[in-house]
Amino acid sequence: MATTHDEHQTEALRARLEALERERFEEIRRANAATAAAQDRAYWLERWHLDLNALMRRPGMAQLRWLLRALRWLLRQARAGTARLRG
Repeated sequence: MATTHDEHQTEALRARLEALERERFEEIRRANAATAAAQDRAYWLERWHLDLNALMRRPGMAQLRWLLRALRWLLRQARAGTARLRG
């Protein structure tokens, strides 16, 4: 009887290990995708000779960011409204 319990416990541990390995693999995949996206953005900023820090220090950039955020919010509200009308 003890060996059956030990076998069940061993199988449960193996299943848990496999689940943890899958989770870790997924975390690594997401981290690699995020790193690749950041490298891609950095590449294009460098290629276009854009210094975001210098650009954001310019007068009026905080207001421009606020305006862009407001426009993005309006677009999201419009999309949500059309989605509600459709379904």
